[in-house]
Amino acid sequence: MLLKAHSLTEKQLIQGCVERDPKCQKGVVDRYGSKMLAVVRRYARHEMEAEDMLQDGFVKVFKYIDTFGNRGSFEGWIRRIMINTALKHCSKVAFKKESIGVEKLPENSTDPAIFSKLGIDELMKLVQDLPDGYRIVFNLYAVEGYSHKEIADLLNIGESTSRSQLVKARRILQQRVEELAKIAV
Repeated sequence: MLLKAHSLTEKQLIQGCVERDPKCQKGVVDRYGSKMLAVVRRYARHEMEAEDMLQDGFVKVFKYIDTFGNRGSFEGWIRRIMINTALKHCSKVAFKKESIGVEKLPENSTDPAIFSKLGIDELMKLVQDLPDGYRIVFNLYAVEGYSHKEIADLLNIGESTSRSQLVKARRILQQRVEELAKIAV
C-alpha cells in the first residue's frame, strides 16, 4: 500500500494485514494498541505481564485476521482476542488457590458517597489487588459485560463458581473501600 497506514480506512488496514503488510499491521497496533492495553491490564498483575499479553494478542490478531470477514466490529473482534489471550495467561489454578475467609467480610452495604471520593486510579488499584480468580471474574462480569454462563465457558468453571467469585470480589472491594474511607476521614 502506497498510502501511510494512519490515513487508511479500517477496511484498507484489514486488507493490508491480510496481505501481511507490516505498515498496515503497525497501523492496527497504533490505532487499537492503547485501548487493548487498557483491556489486558485489567487481567495482568503488572505492566510487563500486560505488555506480554498485548503482544501475544496482536500476534493472534495478525495470524487470524483473514477469519475476521468484516462481520461486526473489528475493534470488538480484537478485544475478544485480547481477553481470550489474557485469560490463557491467567492460570485456572488461580481459582483453586483462593481461600480468603469470606465469612469475615461485611454483609452490609457501603455508603455510595464513599465511592465518589475515590479516583479511577484508586478504584482500578483495588481491583488489581484482588486475587487472580476474583479479579478475572469481576472484570469479565462488571467491566466487559459477560454473563456467568459465558464466563463459565471461557474459564472452564461452573456458573456457580463464577457467581461465587464475583460475590467474593465484591465483598473484598467493599471492605477495602470502607478501610480507605476510614483512613480518609
